Amino acid sequence: MKQIRMLVLILCACFVSVAWGQQPAGKGRADWTEFHRTNMMRWNPYEHVLNVNNVGKLRRRWSYRIGHWIDSSPAVANGVVYVGSDDHSVRALKASTGAKLWSHTTSGAVESSPAVANGVVYVGSDDYNVYALNAKTGKKLWNYTTGGRVESSPTVVNGVAYVGSYDGNVYALDANTGVLLWSYGGFWGTSSPAVANGVVYTDADALDANSGALLWAFPDETYSSPAVANGVVYIGGSDNNVYALDASTGTELWIYYTESYTNSSPAVANGVVYIGGDNGNVYALNASTGAPLWISPIGRWVDSSPAVASGVVYVGSEDGNVYAFGLKKGRE
Repeated sequence: MKQIRMLVLILCACFVSVAWGQQPAGKGRADWTEFHRTNMMRWNPYEHVLNVNNVGKLRRRWSYRIGHWIDSSPAVANGVVYVGSDDHSVRALKASTGAKLWSHTTSGAVESSPAVANGVVYVGSDDYNVYALNAKTGKKLWNYTTGGRVESSPTVVNGVAYVGSYDGNVYALDANTGVLLWSYGGFWGTSSPAVANGVVYTDADALDANSGALLWAFPDETYSSPAVANGVVYIGGSDNNVYALDASTGTELWIYYTESYTNSSPAVANGVVYIGGDNGNVYALNASTGAPLWISPIGRWVDSSPAVASGVVYVGSEDGNVYAFGLKKGRE
């Protein structure tokens, strides 16, 4: 799973608000516009307000009541939080106050995490569709119908939206029109594609971004979403391992055994891979060797995917909490 379930409330203030200040206007690069971020690493190098010295002072600024499960991870762009819910809706909330700006209703639960690009919100729904919505109004621009639930989160690169479906396919859609460019079978269902250097990395395969042709295949079932950094693909496997694969060939570079499922999707920053395990641990692994740098126990399984910014790794747990750890030593 990409996300941790949260009931009734989205505690967005944990991510967008601090008592002593906000991101200054014009710092759009600090936005988190899609599940991976555009660098495909789940690392925000532009965050400068929250850090290891003040993150412990975070307090809730606002909450917004939805009343249903929330499997979708929020995207933040231009002062707006976009998030899906199991009540069949996508919402846009003002990041500073939590005020609802708009909502769009689909025919199924929205477990996919939105991606925001060029004034458009792309998101999947359990009604088998991928939607493109106007980011300011929520008006539907187009939808594309697949053969199964779309819990995968879209990745938008160079005018193309890449997304997976429970029908077993990865789709490349024209981001402006929704027209199908290509599709490829062999997809497990929930992973969010990562795109780097003209290649689409899914839960098990590497595909040519222009044609969908298979470049190499990963022989393991996984629900983790890959992260790509410095020519290496990092991904968690359902066989209790974390893998580092050569991005060009798929050759295994190293493997680390976690003793539990690693449905969490890794984040990569400054030569370290951060990932959660269903055994309740958060792991920091050397990106070059896979050697453990630190392991921090939480106690309940961690399907949530870490996010890294300004010396801090953030992750949610099934114990109902969001945690912040220092990157160097894993101190909570």
